[in-house]
Amino acid sequence: MPFAKKPQVFSAKINELTLGTGDKATTLGGQNVFNLYTFDAPIANRPKIGIDVSDDPDQPSAGLAEFYAGCDTLAAKAAKAAALDNVDFVCIRFDMADPNGANKSVEDCVADAKAVAEAVDKPIVVAGCKNTEKDAELFSKVSEALQGKNILVLSAKEEDYKTVAAGASLAYGQKVGAESAVDINLAKQLNVLITQMGVKGENVAMNIGSAAAGYGFEYVVSTLERVKAAALSQNDNTLQMPIITPVGVETWGVKESTAPEDENPGWGSAEERGIDMEVETAAACLAYGSDAVILKHPASIATVSQLIAALM
Repeated sequence: MPFAKKPQVFSAKINELTLGTGDKATTLGGQNVFNLYTFDAPIANRPKIGIDVSDDPDQPSAGLAEFYAGCDTLAAKAAKAAALDNVDFVCIRFDMADPNGANKSVEDCVADAKAVAEAVDKPIVVAGCKNTEKDAELFSKVSEALQGKNILVLSAKEEDYKTVAAGASLAYGQKVGAESAVDINLAKQLNVLITQMGVKGENVAMNIGSAAAGYGFEYVVSTLERVKAAALSQNDNTLQMPIITPVGVETWGVKESTAPEDENPGWGSAEERGIDMEVETAAACLAYGSDAVILKHPASIATVSQLIAALM
């Protein structure tokens, strides 16, 4: 008896979320099949790749330091990053704003964000310093300064979602990233809370949490899988927001990427290890549910883009 293929296509679909404006705008989501399941139905919007650009002058690898050599401002770094092939958007990260670190002022961050917006023509995602109070103010001020650019602020958390959602989306029409801690129920609850404020679900992306492969990563992929299954097979509209996962910020901080070569000669090149960790983590995220990944290294971006092209 011949094999009769039965495509698994759902009546529900992931929301489409567009970042940026004009010819360089990019759209996440929109599919009604599981991630990369092009054998079940065409997927109009391929998974997207963003590049993570920090205002911290210290780079996590020698290769990245060489890549950004001569770029003495965040805008210069962002422009060089945006010029790479296969980069769909630029994520600027204000690590230096951390009050427990350099404590860069919100005003200086806003000035940097405006300079980046003038220097690049691709969509912009704005990540903070992981200090809830500082980020809430930062996201609101940057959203005001970049009004009309259709940016995404990453992320609104349980502790600050009211301020971030109101300051970014309701006041200035920007997109909001809802960040939860690797739990489908927490992700759903945060989406409900944000939309109850009046933010449209179509203006929300999810960051369900991230980790480097091998570091509790099984919880990440299982949560990605459960979220997408609920969104499509159960038509749960509180989980139909596209998922964006910051990969590079996690993978370049683990020992496999940072251990000096002279301490672990059998491990090989630290640069190659970091790239491998980034690629492996990104590939798994895309396979299990991420609609976009944010990477740091040009070599990782080139490899992951080739993977996406081969599967699409």
